[in-house]
Formats: sequence, C-alpha cells, structure tokens
Amino acid sequence: MIQLSSPLAQYSAHKEEIDAAVSRVFRGGHYILGEEVDAFEREFALYTGVASAVGVGNGTDAVYLALKVCGIGSGDEVITVSHTAVATAAAVAMSGARPVFADIDPVSFTIDPQKIEAAVTERTKAIVAVHLYGHAVDLHPVMEIARKRRLKLIEDCAQAHGAIYKGKRVGSYGDLGCFSFYPTKNLGAIGDGGAVVTGDPELAGKAKLLRQYGWDNSRSSQLAGWNTRLDEVQAAILRVKLKYLDADNSRRNTLADLYASKLKSRRLGLPARRAGGAHVYHLYVVRHPERDRLAQYLKERGVSTGIHYSIPVHLQPAYKRNDCVLPETERAAKEILSLPMYPELSEAEALAVTENIMAFEETVCRT
Repeated sequence: MIQLSSPLAQYSAHKEEIDAAVSRVFRGGHYILGEEVDAFEREFALYTGVASAVGVGNGTDAVYLALKVCGIGSGDEVITVSHTAVATAAAVAMSGARPVFADIDPVSFTIDPQKIEAAVTERTKAIVAVHLYGHAVDLHPVMEIARKRRLKLIEDCAQAHGAIYKGKRVGSYGDLGCFSFYPTKNLGAIGDGGAVVTGDPELAGKAKLLRQYGWDNSRSSQLAGWNTRLDEVQAAILRVKLKYLDADNSRRNTLADLYASKLKSRRLGLPARRAGGAHVYHLYVVRHPERDRLAQYLKERGVSTGIHYSIPVHLQPAYKRNDCVLPETERAAKEILSLPMYPELSEAEALAVTENIMAFEETVCRT
C-alpha cells in the first residue's frame, strides 16, 4: 500500500539523531519547559523570521492562545474559513468568540480577500488566515483590510511550515502566527505540540504567561492562564527535524513537480503556486468531478488517498450556520482529493500513483 503520509518513515530517516536527542532529555531529568524548549523556541523563531516563539501543547491551543493574547472573547466575532480543519473554528469557539466564515478562492483554496469585507461587523475583532495545504494566503490584501478595520491578524500556519509569501516565511506577517507539530505535519513531533510566534515582545510575554497559569518567575499568577506546555521530549525531536525542514520541503516540491508533469487531464485540477511565494505541499490536493469514484479506484490498487476536508465546518452540527453562502467551499468539498505526499515517498511510488490516475482517466471515465 502506498501511504498518504508516513511519520514512521520520517522517524526512520533520522532515527539515530532523534534517539540521541530523546535519550539526552531522559538523562537530563527536566521534562517540561526546560533547555530543549528554550532552544527550540529560539531556533524556530529564527527560522520563521520573528523575534519570539512560544511552545504550547498543540496547534489548536496555539490558535486559542493567540486569540486570548489579543483579548478576544465573548461577544466578539472572528473571520476565518469553513474550508479548514475544524480545529480553527474550535479554537475560536473556545475563546468565547463566534467564527464567521468567508468563502475561498477556488484556485488556492485559501480565504478570498474580496469576501472578507462583507463579513466584517462592529463585533469583528480578528481575521484568522489559514495557509492551507502548504500554500500561503494572499496576505497583502488581507493585511490591508485588517489595518483599515483595526482588526488583529492571526496566521494559522499548521499546514505551512516554511512556506514563503513575498519573500518572508508565513507566520511573520500577522500579529501572531500559529503552528501545529502534529506528527503528519511538515515539521512534526512524535506526539502533540504547537507554537505561537510573534515579532511583538509584549504579545510574546503575555503568551508565555498565559500558557502556564499566568505565572511569573515566582509562580504568582499575574493573569488567569491555563496549562498548554510543550514538553522537553517533543522539543528535542523538533530541534532535530527543524534542521531538515527545508530539504524535506524541497523534496515535497520535487514530488509535486513529478505529479504535475505526469497528470495530464482536463478533468483533473492540479494545485496552483502563487507567484512570489514558495509552496511546501503539506498535502498535494487535486480536484476531480468524480472524486469518490477515483478514490475507490486508487484504493483498490493499493494507493491511499484522503479528503481535506469532506464536510465544511459551517455544515457540521456544532458550527452550523444557516446564514452562510459559501458556494466555492461547498463545491471544493465534493471534488478534492489528497494524493500521497511526504519526503520519504519514492519516485517509483509517486509514478505508480500517476499511472493509476491516468489509467482511471483513460479507461474508467470513458465507460
């Protein structure tokens, strides 16, 4: 079976370094918010191009923390997309705010800046821009709307570690950037983890307080915080993997080029690349009018695929919105299919994926 993704393959690729890093933590005797977390925060901030990174428990907590740092809560509204992992909306709801959904650009699958203005009300306090599948949001017009409307801009970078927009890495544009280190991510832990990044020292200081009960150095709660800490083991693993992130993203681009060169069908929509940026292909997502039929065909031939995401958030019971009109979001949910994509995927496996897709086009779709 050709896997959709394989965290195990990445562990195997760096096994000796990861095992040594984990052993170092075990021998050190300090397991929460110690030297490894401090070092990773410095290294990841430098990599992203910001002043500070704050390690947290997971990506959902990262978005929630960013919202709380910005003072967002009950009665507020936050504009984001319905075409995303439900974690984005969950974090907004956890903050007490109401997620308000804008439609997507059907080419990039990211928020359509032209749809944001109509969603702004007097209660709107922030925009959460989701860099989806490894492709950056068209940030400049979103930033202009945020500036004009005096809104906070939070980047959800959970699927875009290392992606570039107009010469800078994602996460460095907004008031805060949020990352997940779930094992399947481009930079993945072996367990849960996340981070908030920012260039604003005041926001960074507040984030560090909130992630651990609002404690200052004397363990006095200066703010009403909670517990969302990155542990030393995951930080040590992430430090190893961070060294290889650019090379891994380059490999993803090589595989994406291979897919693009072999997949030639008018019925098959391939991922776009925004000019002036760098896609990192967390997922390689195609569109097909007979998506379910294609997915079944590939499954029968040993190719795993996925759908990211089959049910838009605004159609899920917990976040149902009867006032949402999101035609591009709903259309995409019926047509998208994620193909195998991870750095350790071999060219032979990638070619087998393309050959099966083209066989489907040449035979099944003609019947």
